[in-house]
Amino acid sequence: MSRTVFCRKYKQELEGLERPPYPGPKGQLIFDTISKQAWQEWTDHQTMLINEKHLSLMDPKTREFLSEEMEKFMDGEDFEKAEGYVPPSK
Repeated sequence: MSRTVFCRKYKQELEGLERPPYPGPKGQLIFDTISKQAWQEWTDHQTMLINEKHLSLMDPKTREFLSEEMEKFMDGEDFEKAEGYVPPSK
């Protein structure tokens, strides 16, 4: 049976991550409070932000920006979107 967590994004019990995505307390907090589904949605959105905004992960300001946006995304607040992005049609 898979592990479940009360997801702070979806406010319900959902399947949890298999392991913390980062070392340290921040990774443990994500592991304890974010579902696998919410984490996958965030990583997809983060990838789009990096690509569409041409962000460099070498820049500490970029990493700080992405961390802040992740918090907003997980808390259901208004988060940054890529301007002009049109999802591919199916």
